[in-house]
Amino acid sequence: MTTSGPAPVPYSLLDLAPVCEGSTPAQAFANSLDLARLAESLGYTRYWLAEHHNMPGIASAATAVLIGHIAGGTSTIRVGSGGVMLPNHAPLQVAEQFGTLASLHPGRIDLGLGRAPGTDQPTTRALRRYYAGADAFPSDVAELLRYFEPAQPGQPVQAVPGAGVDVPVWILGSSLFGAQLAAAMGLPYAFASHFSPAAMTEALALYHRDFKPSRRLRAPYAMLALNVVAADTRAQAQRLFTTQQQSFVRLRRGAPGLIPPPIDDIEAFWTPQEKAMVEQALACAVVGDAADVREGIAEFAARHRPDELMLTANIFDHAARRHSFALAAEAFRAR
Repeated sequence: MTTSGPAPVPYSLLDLAPVCEGSTPAQAFANSLDLARLAESLGYTRYWLAEHHNMPGIASAATAVLIGHIAGGTSTIRVGSGGVMLPNHAPLQVAEQFGTLASLHPGRIDLGLGRAPGTDQPTTRALRRYYAGADAFPSDVAELLRYFEPAQPGQPVQAVPGAGVDVPVWILGSSLFGAQLAAAMGLPYAFASHFSPAAMTEALALYHRDFKPSRRLRAPYAMLALNVVAADTRAQAQRLFTTQQQSFVRLRRGAPGLIPPPIDDIEAFWTPQEKAMVEQALACAVVGDAADVREGIAEFAARHRPDELMLTANIFDHAARRHSFALAAEAFRAR
């Protein structure tokens, strides 16, 4: 293992506004704002929130509303969606929401777009009763981008606010589809390597190979997500990581719930098949003490050469979560 510091890439934070056992969404929102303020003080570039529905342990369903709360409580960090699941929404409504956010917080709002519904099929139908699948995603993205262009005379529909407002738009993905679309449209690309890393290398290569410069972006810009759980000792970090491991197993068992506390013996919790599934899904993870995290982040950045890293951590105790992201930031600043 190398002992050098991480590559000098920008580092950002992905938050799911976790609702832990014994807590409430209101406390989750307070924790998110507290964490965003910490991230801002530690040099994180962005603070993104993800849209999920019908999941008791994730409180960021009304993503644009929560982005406004976080942006209003901070002053310099970029705040955005990682992402808004566009099939759940009319493009005009998303343009209006993010045009509003960007008008309130100029130069600080990002709009990351995903193609998945971010939930189960019954909830998908409840969200958008005429939903017919994600096949319209490319045309929906194109429509959304048009709403951010300056309004033209006689234009029958415009986003107010939104028209002429500068809102950076990202394509999110965990497969080759998103990479192809981001490359074709000349948009920045964020890969969900924190939970679905299988196609990461191929998707990055495709994105860089096929990228077409656009008015929005002249050269490809790719961000990778990485699970980072840091603590004062390796054993403490590994124990904290059992919260995320349990959550993945519960989701695959069809029983998602509130975020569970860490446990001492994860081997007694899961079956060998579940263990293999979780280890594959969470393969992009750095778990350990400060030295482990410094080395692990450096190796990941050197191997995959992202333009930016998006760190995430599903940690039960808020103080431990703050400490983990602080240790991660130290790894970057030590470079």
